[in-house]
Amino acid sequence: MSLSSANRPLSDVPSALLDDLATANRILAHYEVLDGYGHVSVRHPSRPDHYLLSRSRAPELITADDIMAFDQDSNVVGNDDRKPYIERFIHGEIYRARPDVHAIVHSHSPSVVPFTASSVQLRPICHMAGFLSGGAPVFDIRTRFGTTDLLIRNCDHGEELAKTLGTRNVALMRGHGFVAVGATVQMAVYRAMYTETNSALQQKAIALGGDIIFLDDAEAETADAAVSATVERPWELWKRKAALGS
Repeated sequence: MSLSSANRPLSDVPSALLDDLATANRILAHYEVLDGYGHVSVRHPSRPDHYLLSRSRAPELITADDIMAFDQDSNVVGNDDRKPYIERFIHGEIYRARPDVHAIVHSHSPSVVPFTASSVQLRPICHMAGFLSGGAPVFDIRTRFGTTDLLIRNCDHGEELAKTLGTRNVALMRGHGFVAVGATVQMAVYRAMYTETNSALQQKAIALGGDIIFLDDAEAETADAAVSATVERPWELWKRKAALGS
């Protein structure tokens, strides 16, 4: 299959968006929020019932040429026979449930995973993580589907994850990782980065042994509104550092 044939469903997608999606993967890999696994998607800009996601490939290696198109049921669009991610249903079902979401990150970052398997709730401990207002809910796949490999392998799994996410910005996945969403790919990357940061900081605060003063909901929402207006600033920095490998 030729590259032009593979990318025909992307003919109406701005090249800048494809570049940003590839860059998002590489940024998160550079900062170890993603490793050989995990993925980032964006909603199709002219087909809101479709989304864009790389072929199954390690995030650090992804380029714009790796991007594929999927319909809302997470079927490949067009004559693209490259291997897709198993867990693409995460993306399709969240986009179906959340018209406000235009980008999604799925990560297994190490500071977050302990909160997926603990009774300790992940809550905003610093102003940069105000988007965690109210705490991050935890999706436990076995509650609805019994014993599985914990992967989101079909639309039903993805639908239940989307229900747990609800109107929040982040949901944890027991023994697995998390999803972070945003109105832009820059916002979703920011939230994934600071979900990991907040998780590490919260564990350090717990280790101190004293009472922890979390941001209350009003503080978190106010802080999030302020920081959300500035995400292009860290995006520019992260993009340059990922490109330089520094």
